Amino acid sequence: MTTTAPVPLVAGPRPQPMRYGALLVMMATSFLLVTAEFLPGGLLTDIAAEIGVTPGQAGQMVTVTALAGLVVAPTIGLMLPRLDRRSLLVWMAIGATVSNLVVAVAPSLPLLLLARVLLGGALSGFWSMSVTVAARIAGPERLGRAVMFTTAGTTLATVAGIPLGVLLAQIVDWRGVFALAAAATALLAVALRILLPSVPAEGSASLRTLIDTLRRPGVGLGMVGHVLVVLGHFLAYTYIRLALERVHEGGTPIGADTVIVLLAVFGVGGFLGNIVIGTFVDRAYRVLGVLAPLAIAASVLLVIAFSGSLVAVGVVVFVWGVFLASWLLIVNTWIGHRTPDRLEAGGSLVVVGFQGAIMTAAGVGGVFVDALGIAPLYAIGAAVLVAGAVLFGLAGRAR
Repeated sequence: MTTTAPVPLVAGPRPQPMRYGALLVMMATSFLLVTAEFLPGGLLTDIAAEIGVTPGQAGQMVTVTALAGLVVAPTIGLMLPRLDRRSLLVWMAIGATVSNLVVAVAPSLPLLLLARVLLGGALSGFWSMSVTVAARIAGPERLGRAVMFTTAGTTLATVAGIPLGVLLAQIVDWRGVFALAAAATALLAVALRILLPSVPAEGSASLRTLIDTLRRPGVGLGMVGHVLVVLGHFLAYTYIRLALERVHEGGTPIGADTVIVLLAVFGVGGFLGNIVIGTFVDRAYRVLGVLAPLAIAASVLLVIAFSGSLVAVGVVVFVWGVFLASWLLIVNTWIGHRTPDRLEAGGSLVVVGFQGAIMTAAGVGGVFVDALGIAPLYAIGAAVLVAGAVLFGLAGRAR
C-alpha cells in the first residue's frame, strides 16, 4: 500500500500561529459559494417568469448544481494531481465568478443550467480541499478550530445569505443579484491568492488511493454513518415548513411570519453552535459524532410532539440548529484525524456522502411525505439519524 507523507499535518515543537486572515477568507469562500448555490430558491418565481419556464423547471438549477458536485468531489484531486491547492481554490472562485456572471445574462434555461453545473464543480472542489487547506493553515492540533471557520461561512449563508439575496432582488432584480455575486467571488479569488499559504498537492491522487482510504479501519463504516446522519436530517428539514405549520399556540395555528422567525432561530442556533463546538471539537470529535445525530433525532421527534407549544418548538428548533450546523465540522475533524496522510481523499469522501444524501432525501422524502404525511416522515428521519449515530460510534472504535 502506497501512502503519502502527512505533509500538512507535521507538527513542530511549537504550535504555528493561527493565520486568521486565511481562515476568514476561507469562511468568506464558503459563505459566497453556498449563498450562490441556494439563491435560486429565493428568486425562483422571478427567474421562471422572465425566462418563460415553470418554477419546477427553474428549480433544476439547484438539482444540477448538486449533481455536478457529486461528480466533481471524488475526481477533482485525480484530475489535478499536482496543482497547488491554493491555486486550485483560486480557480474554483474564478469558476464561481463565471457561473454567476453567465446566470446574470443567460436568456434561456439550458444556458442557466450549464452555468450552474460550473458552480457545482467549484463548490465541491472547494469543500473537497478545505480540510487539507485548513490543516496547513492551523496545524494538526487545531484542525477542528480551522474547519470551524469554513463551516461557519456555510451556516451564515443559510441564515443571512439567501434572505440578503431576496432583499437585493427588490432593488436590482434577480439578474443584478447574480451580477453582484459574480463581482464578490472575483474579489474573493484575489483574496485567496494573497492570504492563503501555499498548499502542495498530496502527490498520490488516484482512484486506487480513494478506494484504499475508504477501506481503512473505521473509515467506510464512518462514511456510511455520515450519509445516514445527513439523510435523516434532510428527510426532515426539507419539509420543515410543513412541520412548523402544524404548530399552534392556544389553539390558534401560527402564521407565516412566525414560521420565518422559527427558521431564523434554527439558523442562529446553527451559527452559535458552530462557534461553541468548534472550540473543543478537536478533543471531543468521537463523542460528538454520536451525540450530535442523537440530539438531532430527538429534536426531529420533539418538533412533532411539542406542536402545541410555540416556546417549546422554538427551543427544540434552536437545539436542532446547534447540532446540525456542527455536523460538517465534526465529520471533517474526524476524517482529518483518522486519515492525516489522505486529507484530500477523506475530504472528497465527506463531500460525496453529503451531496448523495441530499439528493436521496429530496427524492425519497417527497414520496414519503405525500404517501404517509409529515409525522411519519419525521419518525423515519429520526430512526435514520439514530442508525447513523450507532454506525459512527462503532467506526470511532475501529483501530
